[in-house]
Amino acid sequence: MSTRVTELAKELELSIEDVTSHLQDLGVAVPGAATMIDVDTAQMMRELFGKKVEGGKYVEIPAGSTVKDLATAMGIAASDVQKKLMSMGVLAAVNQRLSPDAARKLASIYGFEVRIKIEARPDAPVAAPKPKHKSPGGGPTPRPPVVTIMGHVDHGKTTLLDAIRKTKVVEGEFGGITQHIGAYQVEVEHEGEKRKITFLDTPGHAAFTAMRARGASVTDIAILVVAADDGIMPQTIEAIHHAQAADVPIIIAINKIDKPDANPDRIKTQLTEHNLVPREYGGDVECVNVSAKMKTGLDDLLEYVLFQADVMELKADSHAKPTGVIVEAKQEIGRGAVSTVLVEQGTLRVGDSVVCGLAHGKVRAMMNERGERLNKATPATPVEIIGLNIVPSAGDKLEAVKDERTARTTAEHRQQLQRTNRLASSRRVTLEDIATRIRDGEVKELKLIIKGDVQGSVEAVIGQLQQIEVEEVRMRVLHSGVGNIGENDIMLASSTDSIVIGFNVKVDSQAQAAAEREKIDVRTFNIIYELTESVERAMKGMLAPIYEEFALGKATVRATFRTPKGVIIAGCYVTEGKITRNAQVRVIRNKEVIHTSKIDSLKHIKEDVKEMAQGFECGIVIADFTDVKEEDTIEAFEMRQIERK
Repeated sequence: MSTRVTELAKELELSIEDVTSHLQDLGVAVPGAATMIDVDTAQMMRELFGKKVEGGKYVEIPAGSTVKDLATAMGIAASDVQKKLMSMGVLAAVNQRLSPDAARKLASIYGFEVRIKIEARPDAPVAAPKPKHKSPGGGPTPRPPVVTIMGHVDHGKTTLLDAIRKTKVVEGEFGGITQHIGAYQVEVEHEGEKRKITFLDTPGHAAFTAMRARGASVTDIAILVVAADDGIMPQTIEAIHHAQAADVPIIIAINKIDKPDANPDRIKTQLTEHNLVPREYGGDVECVNVSAKMKTGLDDLLEYVLFQADVMELKADSHAKPTGVIVEAKQEIGRGAVSTVLVEQGTLRVGDSVVCGLAHGKVRAMMNERGERLNKATPATPVEIIGLNIVPSAGDKLEAVKDERTARTTAEHRQQLQRTNRLASSRRVTLEDIATRIRDGEVKELKLIIKGDVQGSVEAVIGQLQQIEVEEVRMRVLHSGVGNIGENDIMLASSTDSIVIGFNVKVDSQAQAAAEREKIDVRTFNIIYELTESVERAMKGMLAPIYEEFALGKATVRATFRTPKGVIIAGCYVTEGKITRNAQVRVIRNKEVIHTSKIDSLKHIKEDVKEMAQGFECGIVIADFTDVKEEDTIEAFEMRQIERK
C-alpha cells in the first residue's frame, strides 16, 4: 500500500524536508508533501532509518559514508569488504563513497542492517551553494573553483581540456567561432544542482609560475596530467614542484588508460617518490583514471574537483569592490588592448573605471569565452575586456576605482614608482645579501634550484650539499633536474625566492634574459668543492649574529659642570684602559649600575677628541643622563660581532 510523504515523515519521526531530501538521494522525485511513495521505497526508508520491526544487528553510519566507514562500523577489515565488492563485480577504493542503497545491500551480506545517522540539517544551506546574492548586505558566498591543468608535454593536457569543454558546454553554444580567451567555465551536475568550474587555459606551468612571480596566486586546484603508458617525466616533476611551491591541492589525472600498455599502478608508485601519496596507499592525493580521447572518467575528475572545492570552502563577496587578475593580454588591430580578466571579488560591470598595473581605462565591452557580450561578471568568472589604454602584464591586479581621472592618476603614480625602482635596480635575492635578509627576518632558509649535466652529477651535488651542517639554518632543494638552466627554472626561482645553481651546464639565452629581468642570482660551477664552499659560505652568512661585550676602560667622576644650555659634563679621570667617543657606558654608584647609555661627546680641554687614554683627564657627556655625581664610576665598553662556526 502506498504511503504519502507526510505520513512517512511522521512514522520515521523526521521533518518533511529531511524525508524529501533523502528520497531524492534515492532517485525518487518528490513534487510535494502529498506525493505517494510506493511500498518498496517506503520499506527501504524504514530500513535505512532503523524502523524495521524485526530484530537484527544494526550499524549506524552517516549519509555519504565510504567503504572504510562501513567496514569500521561493522568491525570488518576494509580489505575484506573490498574483496567482497570485487566478487560482486565492483572495484572500489576504501575512500569511495557509497549510496544508501549500496551500503544497505553490502551490509546485508554480513548480516547487518544499516541505519543512516541523521544530522540536524544545518548543512542544508551549505549543501546547495547557489550564490543568488539576494541579500542587500552582500557578504562572502560560495564561488566556483579555479583550476589549472599541468603536466609533461604530449601527456594530453590540451586534449583533456578540449574533452572537458566539449562534453560540458551546452550543445549549440559550443561550435562555430569560439572566442579563445585563455580561460573558460564549464557547468557540472553535482548532487542535484548545477555547479561551475573555471579552467585557466594557460600554456603550462611556465605561465602558471610567471603569474605567481607577480603575486597572482589565482589557482585554487591543480590537475596534474600523467600518461598511463609513459609515467612520471622531467616536466611532470617540474610541474609537481611548481604546484607544491604554490601550495595548492593537486589532483592526479592518469590519462590514456585506453592504451594497451597503460599501467596506472606504476604511476601511483612513482608519485610516492615525490611526496604525493595516493589515497589507495594511505595518503590524501586523489588519482583519477581518465581517457581524454575516449572521454571516459571526466565526470569522476570533475566530481573530485568540486569535492575539493567544498572542503576548501571557497568564497567571495560579489558586493565588494571589484577586483581581478589578468590571465593574458594582447594588442589587436581595431580592438586595442584586449585583456582576459578573472574576477576575484565584487561584480565587474561594463562602464567601470579600472586601473590594472600600469594600465588604466574604462570597461567599454565585456565578452565570455563564446564571444557573447556580457554586462557584468561575478567572482571566479573569466571575461575578456576592452578599454585599457595599454596592454597590461599577466598577473597584474585589476581594481575598479570611482572615475577615470582616479584611474589615470593611480596608473601614472605607479609608472613613476616603476622608473624609480628600475633605477634602484635592487636584487631579489643573492648569496651575498642573504645575511642581511636573515637578520631582518625575511629569509628563514636557503632555497636552491639545482641543474646538472647528468643525473649522477645532480645526485652527487645534492649529496655533498646535504652534508653541510650549519646550526639554525636549513637548506632546501626545491627542484633539481638534468639539462641547461632554462626560463622555467628562473620563473620558479622568482616565485619562491630561490637561487639557481648549475653544475657543468650553461644558461640559455632566454633564461639569462629572464634572470636579468627578474633579478635572480644564477651561479654555475665546474668544480664540485667550489660549489659546496659557495653554498656553505652563504649558509654561514645567514646565521643570526652573536655579539660579545668587550671592556674598553674606566673613569672616575671628580667634578660636574653645567653649561649655559643646561648640559651636564662629568669631569673624569681615566683609571683603566681608554674611553672612546660613541662608546657604550655604564654609570656605577655604590657598586650598582644606575644607568646604561652611550657617550654623546668626549672633550679634553675644550677640544673634541676620539679617545682618551689611562692617566688623562677628560669631560664626558652621557646621552639621556643628567644625574651624574662625583665618585661615580663610568665603564666604557663596545659590542663586537663574533664569527659563528
